[in-house]
Amino acid sequence: MTIELKVPSIACEACAKTITEAIKTHESDAKVKVDVENKLVSVETEASEESVRQIIQAVGHTVE
Repeated sequence: MTIELKVPSIACEACAKTITEAIKTHESDAKVKVDVENKLVSVETEASEESVRQIIQAVGHTVE
């Protein structure tokens, strides 16, 4: 399942890297794509949308 979330707090590639690493830490099989320009995070994973949201928020980002 692919989860797409708007993350308005993404400002740069470092933000993208932090989010990607956090998701991969919890969901090692996840495929993560971060679009910095459009502030979108796409995650192909078996995890629930809520758990992905919580991971992103845990590293200090806002999820709409």
